[in-house]
Amino acid sequence: MKLSQSEEQLMQYLWELEKAFLSDLIEKYPDPKPASSTVATLLKRMKDKGYIDYEQMGRSRRYYPLVKKSDYFSKHINSLIKKYFNDSPSTFASFFTKETNLSDEELEELQDIINNELKKRDQ
Repeated sequence: MKLSQSEEQLMQYLWELEKAFLSDLIEKYPDPKPASSTVATLLKRMKDKGYIDYEQMGRSRRYYPLVKKSDYFSKHINSLIKKYFNDSPSTFASFFTKETNLSDEELEELQDIINNELKKRDQ
């Protein structure tokens, strides 16, 4: 089950903190901060979806992610490529490099990343 936009924002905070109490997560939000009941509801939904869990510490719960950030975004990028780019990573890459106004330096950096990945595979 996919995370909603508000759940995904909260998940970003949890990935950043690694383990956090409700108050730690609320503190990460910009002002005006959401009500603790709102964040608690999001956490419950995220737990029900299998993205997070918690350990009970006295009367408090310390939350932690069950899904790695890289796994979450890899799945969604692959889904995006499949859905919008005819399951063609090269079509996605072409769109990405043309439509994001990357500088020459950023394009060269991408090229280096690809070249390094190819070198790793040749070994």
